[in-house]
Amino acid sequence: MAISIAILDCDLLLHGRGQKTMDRFDLDSVSDHFLITHFGFPKTFILYLVALLRESLSRRTQRSRAISPEVQVMAALGFYTSGSYQTSMGDTIGISQASMSRCVSNVTKALVEKAPHFISFFRDESSKEQSLEMFERVAGFPGVIGVLDFVQVAIKAPNSEDQSYVNKKGLHSVGVQLVCDSRGLLLSAETHWPGALRDFDVLQRSALYKTMEDLDQGWLLGDSRYPLRKWLMTPVDYPECPADFRYNLSHTTTHEIVDRTFRAIQTRFKCLDSSKGYLQYSPERSSSIILACCVLHNASLQSGLDAWTLERTDPREPPERVQENLEDRDHKAYEIRKEIILKHFS
Repeated sequence: MAISIAILDCDLLLHGRGQKTMDRFDLDSVSDHFLITHFGFPKTFILYLVALLRESLSRRTQRSRAISPEVQVMAALGFYTSGSYQTSMGDTIGISQASMSRCVSNVTKALVEKAPHFISFFRDESSKEQSLEMFERVAGFPGVIGVLDFVQVAIKAPNSEDQSYVNKKGLHSVGVQLVCDSRGLLLSAETHWPGALRDFDVLQRSALYKTMEDLDQGWLLGDSRYPLRKWLMTPVDYPECPADFRYNLSHTTTHEIVDRTFRAIQTRFKCLDSSKGYLQYSPERSSSIILACCVLHNASLQSGLDAWTLERTDPREPPERVQENLEDRDHKAYEIRKEIILKHFS
């Protein structure tokens, strides 16, 4: 009986509701306006995504009417960009809420598998040099290879009531450490951190930390929630001269790129916008959905879409300064920052 129900369910999903489904109309006949309104992306990108994920999504099944890769991709994009499994989205595609959930799970796993291909630091020296030049054009800050931030995405309370996911606002969340380049392309995205962890605690435990410790040229920019390191330039806490102020202004203007990028990601992928609600999944599954959206962000940017087209404009909360003991200071880093200020901002 269970097998019969499963087959009947799939049959009804695609052919029995009497509504227009993705299997019933030609994607080429649908306008970009409709696709962007309902799924967040134009036709060319959706077709590219289907081709990219087809092999991963094609099920090994004997059922003749398994949900196609096209429908799975459209269902997942509908969720990522609306944040809801509600009836309107299911009706648009022609599948049930339960099948929407399965499609989102399948596509999320497929995108996470692609993450190393879309999110990585420079694969060659020429791309690194180009990035350094593009960053310096933003506000004159030299040697920047990326801008770093740690952000929160709200989730439902874990079943275990794990307090490690309760952030400083008293909300359950997953912490996300991001690095992006001057265009908003993500170079690193670690999406699995408990929300209670502090920014620098996460950085010290992350794969990024080891990468940067081995770096022999250039630095990241981080805000005042991070301590100064030879590969991590932060603002001058108490500027004393015009050069210090010019350095801070250049730093803030350049570092703002990562904040703009995440706000744009949240705006496009409303499932991550904590002002609209929270991800109703376990921390592990929430982390995968966040990473899948990061992959989509990079894939769309590499396909020619604007990273900040949908950027929100709400102001960011000012960061809290990190309290660092004198003995923990990286004195070499302070010398490097002094040299930058003297050479480029005096």
